[in-house]
Amino acid sequence: MNQKENFGKIILIAGATGNLGGRIINALLERGAEVRAIVRSSCDVNKIKELEARGVKVFKINMSGTEELTTACNGVSCVVSALTGMRDVIIDKQKLLLDAAVAAGVPRFIPSDYSLDFTKFSDGENRNLDWRREFHKILDRSSISATTIFNGAFAELITGQMPLILFKKKLVLYWGNADHKMGFTTIDNTAAFSANAALDPSTPRFLRIAGDEISPREIKKVVTEVTGQKYRLFRAGGPGVLSMFIKIGRTLSPGKTNIYPAWQGMQYMRNMIDVRADIDKLDNDRYHDIHWTTIKDVLTAYYDKK
Repeated sequence: MNQKENFGKIILIAGATGNLGGRIINALLERGAEVRAIVRSSCDVNKIKELEARGVKVFKINMSGTEELTTACNGVSCVVSALTGMRDVIIDKQKLLLDAAVAAGVPRFIPSDYSLDFTKFSDGENRNLDWRREFHKILDRSSISATTIFNGAFAELITGQMPLILFKKKLVLYWGNADHKMGFTTIDNTAAFSANAALDPSTPRFLRIAGDEISPREIKKVVTEVTGQKYRLFRAGGPGVLSMFIKIGRTLSPGKTNIYPAWQGMQYMRNMIDVRADIDKLDNDRYHDIHWTTIKDVLTAYYDKK
């Protein structure tokens, strides 16, 4: 796809002021698309002005009904949701967005999934993914053509929020099998792929990507090479031990108003080390304008900034 082919295609982004949503907008503009953005009526005026200065048409919407949303959706080629939040956002507000898209005759919808392939897991294993699976039941009953993008875990998390590399202790912590490969994709790669998918009328129901598939043992080798310091593997336990910590965490801190309590991260890690998360075939080659960023690239950039 080139910019001429994308001319006249209108893409609507929900969650435009978020990290991923903003990067999807960047990628769409780079590809010559016309972009609309839905923002909350309470959104920072400076953020709105910044979007408008770049040619984005911004709709300030209450998100309590479909009338305003339907107006924003009129003439749109694809609605891309990058909404984040609790159940009221992932199910209730996304359903309003979906209903508006259907009412406006939008042909395609990309939900806010951006995760590992949760279709292979059961209810109760991961709270945040349960909500997305519940929304899929609503989405699949609608008349719209939907495409979900599975990207594993965001690769940037490996340098901070995801406690795999313990930099001070020179350890790579893992659960289960040290040779089990996990999928990681940077936010920019995910955004670029999502932009291409939004502009592509022939996408299937599911697309699966990974900038890198790497095991804890391979991470240890990479971080040792990048830092010039010797790292060791540390096995914290198996899936059963991890499940015990999750249960304790949920008891001590239920996380009723917290999207990402510590135990939610543990649930995600338990999913990542499960063989059900393995991907048989990646769709990385579907679009040829993306340079896929590896874990080595992420760690190198991280240390270059220090």
